[in-house]
Formats: sequence, C-alpha cells, structure tokens
Amino acid sequence: MKKNDLMLYLVTDRSMCGEHLESVVETAIKAGVTIVQLREKQADFKEFCDKALKMKKICDKYNIPLIINDNIDVCLAVDADGVHLGSSDCDIAKARTILGNSKIIGASSREVKTALLAQNAGADYLGVGAVFGTNTKSDAKAISKDILKEIANSVNIPVVAIGGITADKVSELKGCGIAGVAVVSAILKAQDIDSTTKDFVCKLKQIV
Repeated sequence: MKKNDLMLYLVTDRSMCGEHLESVVETAIKAGVTIVQLREKQADFKEFCDKALKMKKICDKYNIPLIINDNIDVCLAVDADGVHLGSSDCDIAKARTILGNSKIIGASSREVKTALLAQNAGADYLGVGAVFGTNTKSDAKAISKDILKEIANSVNIPVVAIGGITADKVSELKGCGIAGVAVVSAILKAQDIDSTTKDFVCKLKQIV
C-alpha cells in the first residue's frame, strides 16, 4: 500500500444511498477517492460477501484498494485488499497471522498508547477520530487536533483522520501530519458526488 492510497478514504454506509451505493462509489472513485472501506453492519456472511464482490469489481476496475470493515472471513472469501478493525474487534496480531503480510490491516485509535500497540501488532495504518464529532457512529467521541497530531508524530505508519470531516474543514487539519481523511456522509449524501469529491481532493493536496 502506498501512502497516497489513503488520501481520500471513503467509508460506505448503505443507509445513506441504499441500492445506489455501488454507482455512488464508482462516481466518487472516478472523481478522486483513493481507497474504499465496505461497511455492512446489518448483513450476514453471505450477503456481506455478495455485496463485497460487487464492490470489489468496481474497485478493481479503477485499481483502488477495497478494505472490509471488521470481518476477516469476508476479506478472505472475496480476496479483498485488507480489513479495518475497530478497538473491540479481532486482535490485530491474530489478524496478521490469519491474513499474512500481503493484506492491509487498518486499526482505529484515539490515543498514543493504543496507536503504538496497533503499530507494533502489525497494523499498516491508523484511523483516528472523531476529529469533528460525527453522526455516523453514536459512540464516537470527538478528539482534539492536538491529540491527532500527537498520534501522527508518535507512529511510523500513516494516520487517517475521521469523523465529521467536510471539504470545508479539511484545511483545519493542516500541520497534523495526516496521510489523508476518511469520509462517509460528506460524500455519500452530497447533492453532487463528483464536484464534492473533487473539492476534497483539491483541498487535501494542499495539506497532505
């Protein structure tokens, strides 16, 4: 995985665009999204795999990495590029043993201690937030930009900021040492997916 892969990280939420999700993601990829995480909290294994295969076809078409949220079995079943594990999910070291060195493993962190533990256990990147609060995850408490910067400066792996990030707020993260931002509603619920994504890319190139 190249550091630039993480610049504009789209995390999916089917509740925001229903069965149009695949076409919305494809539009966003063509406009500049660099990596996609498929999150399907309500799906069983078979349904998750079916949706992951559809998404993988799109991501492969544009050579964009596909990350599976929280489910190693689905990642293996569809041969996705990697998995993202939250703080309450599978142990990172165990995941690395199962997935081997060829797959990407992302981990969530809110403090330097857990960030270093994740790095040492084999994580390839960190998702840190919520930097501006968020309505997407009810349990995600906001962290300060100082903590974000401290985490980014404490680890040797890339850090992606997440949580309530809009194109208008990207410039506020300048100097924090991040490799990119992860976005959900700001793109998925945008009236114009193409122009919103391009706006993100333009502003991110000035700070990443």
